[in-house]
Amino acid sequence: MNAAEITFTVTESPEGGYEARAVGHAIFTHADTMDELRQEIRDAVHCHFENGAAPATIRLNGAQVEVLRA
Repeated sequence: MNAAEITFTVTESPEGGYEARAVGHAIFTHADTMDELRQEIRDAVHCHFENGAAPATIRLNGAQVEVLRA
């Protein structure tokens, strides 16, 4: 059974770029730009969850709130 949504906390990395950590799941990723981070998050979510179990929606919380289609 899949959850409807997964939430990530997005912060600027001290080394530059951005970092994202899933709330309630052991998922972490980083990228140089927000566009790259969005794709890295999608990839990480699909790798973390087994076939068809990935949430349909990914919520990004940080300086602004954003919702992505998984």
